[in-house]
Amino acid sequence: MTAAPVSPSIGVFDSGVGGLTVLRELHRQLPDVPLHYIADAAYAPYGERSPAFLAERSTRLTQRLLDQGARLIVIACNTATAHAIQALRERWPGLPIVGTEPGIKPAVAASSNGRVGVLATPATIASQRYRTLVHRHAGSAEVFSQPCPGLADLIERGNLQSPELAELIEQQCAPLREAGVDTVLMGCTHYPFVQTELQQALGPQVRLLNIETAVAQQARRLWEALSIAPAQGGLQLATTGDAATLTRFANQMLGWQVQAEAVVI
Repeated sequence: MTAAPVSPSIGVFDSGVGGLTVLRELHRQLPDVPLHYIADAAYAPYGERSPAFLAERSTRLTQRLLDQGARLIVIACNTATAHAIQALRERWPGLPIVGTEPGIKPAVAASSNGRVGVLATPATIASQRYRTLVHRHAGSAEVFSQPCPGLADLIERGNLQSPELAELIEQQCAPLREAGVDTVLMGCTHYPFVQTELQQALGPQVRLLNIETAVAQQARRLWEALSIAPAQGGLQLATTGDAATLTRFANQMLGWQVQAEAVVI
């Protein structure tokens, strides 16, 4: 029996629901391209995992997406990008791979007082890739890197109005307020889900930036360079965790009526 052909698609993965913010922007910019998304929720949060673990999980997820027809991979996770993108590019040298990284350069350009904050997972801030970005693009600006242990995990649980989450946001934004930053980067794709709360904690004088648009623009450029024949778009959501949680986030936060599938990878 011959297997049914798979349509060329863009494969996207993250540790959980955070990458849906990237997926939303990809779908907006490339509405006719099939998108396959995997949330590796069974192994979340990534922010406190070892580099070796992140590289191994990223390899497994990428292989799964390739088996489903992916011709381009988007790592919709700052932490996985920091610790695994180089290994993936070495494993698949001809595969276009787009990472998600804190946009230090545009944040510095946006700052008026030269004091920039970054909210990110401990693993992202500890990575050599992040340190290189800061060294390369900070120039004369001061960059205040604020690790946010537990924040992505609380967002992943889905109760975005919990007192525990509000307390953690205040605790993690306070040092940046005290440092007098006027621009802050959200260095994790989970954080836009609480962008309003982060803005309130930082204050109206602080400009809050995300990077989903830039990631999707780069993916669009690489996809168009592949010259793949137009196809019917669509969204497929899968998770190594609870399918109901991913479905609820997609429906409530993004307005998508898509049913997520539970998978073992």
